[in-house]
Amino acid sequence: MANTETDGTRSDAVIEVNFDGIVGPTHNYAGLSIGNRASSANAGAVSAPRLAALQGMGKMRRLMAMGLKQGVFLPHVRPQVDWLRTLGFAGSDAEVLASAWAADRALVANAMSASSMWTANAGTVSPATDTRDGLCHISVANLSTMPHRAIEAVQTERQLRLAFSDARHFQVHSPLPAAFGDEGAANFMRLVSPAGGAAVEMFVYGEDQAGGFPSRQHRSASEAVARRHGLDPRHTLMVRQSEAAIAAGAFHNDVVAVANGHVLFAHEQAFADPRALYDAVAALVPDAVIVEVPADRVSLDTAIRTYLFNSQLVTMPDGGMTLVLPAEAREHVDVWTWLSELIATGGPITRLEIVDVRESMRNGGGPACLRLRVQVDAEAFAAIDRRFLLDGAACDRIEAVIAREWPEAIAPDDLGNPCLWEQCLRARSALTAALDFSPDEI
Repeated sequence: MANTETDGTRSDAVIEVNFDGIVGPTHNYAGLSIGNRASSANAGAVSAPRLAALQGMGKMRRLMAMGLKQGVFLPHVRPQVDWLRTLGFAGSDAEVLASAWAADRALVANAMSASSMWTANAGTVSPATDTRDGLCHISVANLSTMPHRAIEAVQTERQLRLAFSDARHFQVHSPLPAAFGDEGAANFMRLVSPAGGAAVEMFVYGEDQAGGFPSRQHRSASEAVARRHGLDPRHTLMVRQSEAAIAAGAFHNDVVAVANGHVLFAHEQAFADPRALYDAVAALVPDAVIVEVPADRVSLDTAIRTYLFNSQLVTMPDGGMTLVLPAEAREHVDVWTWLSELIATGGPITRLEIVDVRESMRNGGGPACLRLRVQVDAEAFAAIDRRFLLDGAACDRIEAVIAREWPEAIAPDDLGNPCLWEQCLRARSALTAALDFSPDEI
């Protein structure tokens, strides 16, 4: 592709867009995610959907103020009545929900889940520079391990195909068969040298069981995604997550490791064989920097409870790197002491940015869970459906709808309340209208 100028941006310059999920109006603490310690610990508590959504918007505004590109994905239709119909409940929507609530409240909790807000699980993205055909490839995750998440794939695929519809730049793949558990970019990392050259894409998978918890990402699924994306096998690594990390509650790799540019930031116990991984990375990206947090400074349990690694490691417009952390990381003395020492060393991570996403954190997802990272050139960026991209005016419209329509609180027994079902459907409709989406397209 020739180098052309578009508003001062070269067409081959890398533009990174973080697409965050807007926290939906049904955000609640049902504790549905097995192996997610935060989700389990807060099961049965009263949630604050309006506050959660505004906290998420605050994070997006913060990244925009830092000079970064920001996009959104919309909450899914909830309650998901059609899913309940596949389980044998019949009648009108109200009758289906009432009979399901009477039969098994957990089924309604699954149908009301707002977990699509964690768009790191929406899919896996390979930039055009890494693929055989020069397209940006996106594979929709099937999320087949957990019922409440397996519901998401249909609506996620609809949004991804709408946002990235231009076949000159993007190819969106349907989810893999359910037998091949795939949980998207939460188990994916990419490293590339600032000097250029081929990137290395790393797919992190788990064993079938670890500490009694199911593995979310299967190696067979990661291998299938790599083949579909047309990746060079010489620059593609399959990396096994440590059983200790999964058993401790690192249900996805992004709870114990994050990569950006030429930097890999990871806990000492993140991987089954860290030395083999680091050697392979060094061979493929010679100037890669491994920032490993020792277990004797920050325990695995502390790292997971504070979501130290479920942070967004981003490259700033001036070329420096910032670690966008949840407030919980600043509040733990071991974590903050280690991070302060890291910044003082003058390494590639030069700045710490704190965001408050406590409502998301209590349900088991921090800053990195809330975003799907897409890297494109200027021409591909211009081809993205603009309704999925944020500016100040769009943020204002979204926040106005949230403040007006989102429930302030949801207690466990509220999930069976027909008035809440109706309110949540109205709220989503108001949001889609505010962003100029028609009801039949999203």
